[in-house]
Amino acid sequence: MKIGILGGGLTGVTLGYFLNYDVEILEKNKETGGLCRSLQDEGFTFDYGGSHIIFSKDKEVLSFMLAVLGDNKVQRRRNAKILFKGNYVKYPFENGLNDLPKEDNFECLYYYIDNLIKREQDKSNSPKNFKEWIYYTFGKGIAEKYMIPYNEKIWNTKSEQMSLEWVENRVPQPPIEDVIKSSLGIATEGYTHQLHFYYPKEGGIQSLIKSIESGIKERITPNFEVQSIRKEDNKWIVSNNNKEKEFDMVISTLHLSDLINVLKDVPENVMNAINNLKYNSLITVMIGLDIPKLNDFSWLYIPDKDIKTHRVSFPSNYSEEVAPNGKSSVLAEITCSEEEDIWNRKDDNIANEVIDDLHRLKIIDKNTVCYSKVKRSKYAYVIYDLDYIKKMQVIYRYFNEIGIELCGRFSEFKYLNMDACIKSAMNKANELNRAKR
Repeated sequence: MKIGILGGGLTGVTLGYFLNYDVEILEKNKETGGLCRSLQDEGFTFDYGGSHIIFSKDKEVLSFMLAVLGDNKVQRRRNAKILFKGNYVKYPFENGLNDLPKEDNFECLYYYIDNLIKREQDKSNSPKNFKEWIYYTFGKGIAEKYMIPYNEKIWNTKSEQMSLEWVENRVPQPPIEDVIKSSLGIATEGYTHQLHFYYPKEGGIQSLIKSIESGIKERITPNFEVQSIRKEDNKWIVSNNNKEKEFDMVISTLHLSDLINVLKDVPENVMNAINNLKYNSLITVMIGLDIPKLNDFSWLYIPDKDIKTHRVSFPSNYSEEVAPNGKSSVLAEITCSEEEDIWNRKDDNIANEVIDDLHRLKIIDKNTVCYSKVKRSKYAYVIYDLDYIKKMQVIYRYFNEIGIELCGRFSEFKYLNMDACIKSAMNKANELNRAKR
């Protein structure tokens, strides 16, 4: 059996690595990587699909990533912060309450405990959307000072318009002991499976992709943009309007919107479901500084709605090899939709605004900037709106009926981290490999 994999992002390449079949990966670009691509320019290396680190609760997945990287990896201890009223607050926010002004610290602790008491007394209604869940879980103080403003900024969506399918294991939930200790200034750590993370020593996150694909290069066909898919005599015919490929099975890792555009006779209800899926795009601003070390932070969250960027990371703190000697690097991320003005603005205008904002916040000195570049990623974050489940049931049912397998963040349309994309590919490969036996 010959299997065609559509898309050479992390999921597609991992599928190609693990499948024990005749496999061909069709990638529209000249190189694989998807959101895990890195830019190397003037001695700097930036992950322009957003800041990536390597970690996982899943030991099998983590072991795989570390094994394929071989010696090309370094380990770091997370030092993430949240910028709140000019203060650098330890991440997660509820583990850094003592870094807040005293009144804010008190309000966060008071409402957190008050909220727990109400829940114990059955005086709190079960949450029906993300906003209600935030209040239900953290109380008014943490909710209004950080959780709601930051999440509405990164998701570019009102929190009451988001459902709860994605929340479990994605939003850190602290035990009460940690919140009280944090408020009193006793050190605690949250989200501990991410506390120590790995990163490629050289080449940025794309070196992980290159390491995976190094043993399966013969399975990858670059510069093949899928333009049509049809089924004839129990075979799938995939065309780029120049060449046709024939497969017994097709696994798509493409965004569902791109997939339905290359299929014929898609039912109207399926088209409507996919066209109404919500997602965010991403703009990354890559900044090089003419100083040897800016700070010792891993990354920084900025909930302030007047600042465009929601997260700033410091790649040269992940590895010294991703910036030239004597220089350091910053990566700023902005989520938006393609309809927003910023998506269509000139790169220089975006870069200058971000640099000015970071200078005003005293994160960088703009006089030390020696490099800047802007990149855009059309598909970045899956948004779980209130109709998410209803739409996905229609979509999954259709692709199951026609026999196209879906795998990965934008085909399954799930908010999957790198490790979850790899796990999804492993599971799909294991399922198909077992069937072969």
